[in-house]
Parts: sequence; C-alpha cells; structure tokens
Amino acid sequence: MPERLPLISRNYSLVLHNIRSVHNVGSIFRSADAAGISRIILSGYTPGPLDRFGNPRKDFTKVSLGAEKSVPWIQKKTIASVLKELKKENCFLVAVEQDARSTSLFDFQAPNKPLAVVMGNEVRGVSPQVLKQCDAIVEIPMRGKKESLNVSVAAGIALFTLLHK
Repeated sequence: MPERLPLISRNYSLVLHNIRSVHNVGSIFRSADAAGISRIILSGYTPGPLDRFGNPRKDFTKVSLGAEKSVPWIQKKTIASVLKELKKENCFLVAVEQDARSTSLFDFQAPNKPLAVVMGNEVRGVSPQVLKQCDAIVEIPMRGKKESLNVSVAAGIALFTLLHK
C-alpha cells in the first residue's frame, strides 16, 4: 500500500471562479482530493458535478473519478460573497496568478491559519478585483517558452506545494 502524505490539521478551501471547462474542474476535484483539500467552492459560471437538473454529469465524473463524492463542495453565484464568507472564517486568501505583485509559489510561506486557494478562468485568470481582496498572490515560475500552465495542472502544483511544505 502506498504511503500517504500526512494530513495537516488545518482547514483548506479551494475556490474555482469562472472556470469554463468541465474537464478542468473534474481534474481539479481529483487533485484536490489527493492533496487533502477540506472543501471546494465553485463560483460564477464554473460547472459543477451536477447538471442543471441535478443529475451527475458523465463528462465530469469521467475525469474526477468520483472525487466529488469525497470532497465537500458548494456552488455560489458570486465570488464577492464567497470571499466575504472566507474572510469571516479568518481564512488567508491566496490567489494563484501571474501578476506584478506575485511571489514565487516555491518561496511563499503560508501563515498558520485556514487557507483558501483561489484559481481563475483559463484565459483571463483571476480578475484584478479578486486579486485586490486576496492576502497574497503566488505564481508558478515558468522556465520554458510557454507563459502559463493549464489551470488544472497549475491547481495541482499549487495545492501540493502550499499544503504539504
């Protein structure tokens, strides 16, 4: 049996805002389960595991492999209400985004408090309005010619790096 990473006894949330691809969201759910995320909050038009009739989405489940059953999740219309609620819970908000104010993900030291990781749209990323409300912005240093990673890949790297340092 493979050895599991120790679960850290803190509350970790993942916020997915305006992610458009069902496959990306399903993949992120699977990575979030593997990393030990406490909950996932979907906002904006991010697709969830259920269709508009409340039935499981086959395209989602194919990628998530059922992680939506092991990681609690909720869906909220607006990111503003999500961030406000997380702040009330004393969460430290960390956006994963390339920005002039970003710190390298690998140099960032998270404070000893509940952490909420914010991921944004595949093309536009995390909006400037949301970045202003976050306590920190981290980015994954790019070494090659491409300027970014797929959001599901970036989420996996960020979650394992932030949660298991």
